[in-house]
Amino acid sequence: MRAHPVTGPGPDGARVVHAVLPGGVADISAPSGGNGYDLRVCHDLAALGWRVHRHPVPGDWPRPDTAATAALARLLAGLPDGALVLLDGLVACGVPDVLRPAAARLRLAVVVHLPLADETGLAPGTAAALDARERRALHTVRAVIATSDWAARRIRTHHGPGLPPVTVARPGVDPAPLAAGTDGAGGLLCVASLTPRKGHHRLVDALATVTDAPWTCTFVGGTRHAPDCVAQLHVRIRQLDLESRIRVAGPLTGAALAARYAAADLVLLASYAETYGMVLTEALARGIPVLATAVAGVPEAVGRAPDGSVPGLLVPSGEPAALAGALRAWFDDPELRCRLTAAARGRRAMLEGWEMTSHSLAGALERLRSAPGSP
Repeated sequence: MRAHPVTGPGPDGARVVHAVLPGGVADISAPSGGNGYDLRVCHDLAALGWRVHRHPVPGDWPRPDTAATAALARLLAGLPDGALVLLDGLVACGVPDVLRPAAARLRLAVVVHLPLADETGLAPGTAAALDARERRALHTVRAVIATSDWAARRIRTHHGPGLPPVTVARPGVDPAPLAAGTDGAGGLLCVASLTPRKGHHRLVDALATVTDAPWTCTFVGGTRHAPDCVAQLHVRIRQLDLESRIRVAGPLTGAALAARYAAADLVLLASYAETYGMVLTEALARGIPVLATAVAGVPEAVGRAPDGSVPGLLVPSGEPAALAGALRAWFDDPELRCRLTAAARGRRAMLEGWEMTSHSLAGALERLRSAPGSP
């Protein structure tokens, strides 16, 4: 016999949502922006009176094997009729055939962290297949959560008419102390998983053009998802004789990561695709200017200071020399560094906290919970 429906308040008055997450969502050895977002909103929804049941599902998402696909299907089949379910897009968007029967009796919402076909390095046929599955999945569910205005526009435009409502719930950022930095210029930091999409290799090449400047750079990020990429990166660092200046520190969290930010003068991100760019707002929360490729949602995350100035250097992704030119400008122009640092401190005061994220997400869930009709 099924348990009672859980779309309404539970016995203690809490509203209930089931969060379906990637199996490694809490793995501190492989942190990611998407995982951090998922964990934070689950925590903050509980603070808003929601009872959140987390369901991590192991699997090689978004292309799971038969066993992982079957496990997800069993999980959804075991939830009571009318249950409100929030699925991470990495899990949901590649398996529309699993969602379809569940959608007939559950209230499904999907958080899209990155459109599946935007991942760097996919073969064209693979990207097209993932894109088609994502379209079917998003047309199957009853609500979509986008993590930036850019992502919402992309989803609506690319996946066409007939989509369910798309709500924006941008990642927030916690208040942080101003970074002390080093000499105001030479402490460089990149916080990003070492995968092809994050563009570390072109960052290394750009850094090799400014070896006359006194800098050191730390790469912080998980190294398990793309071991070939990591190995190639180490080879490139050795080839360019940068082993004494670039440190690959692996994944860091908590106080260890905060210490890296505190010692940074400039935060770097050379991504090929980025729905938002949480590390950029984390840098700006500490008054650290940024240098990033101006892809997708990155300009939205970087934003502007109250005087309209950009708190960093945004360069075209398709121009390899642009990163090197921006680094040269940073090191050669003390006035530029002062302006960018002042803009970063101005932007710091305007950043939205995680409470805005959780309220936006809670609003979307409440609308879905209260919507008339089946399931």
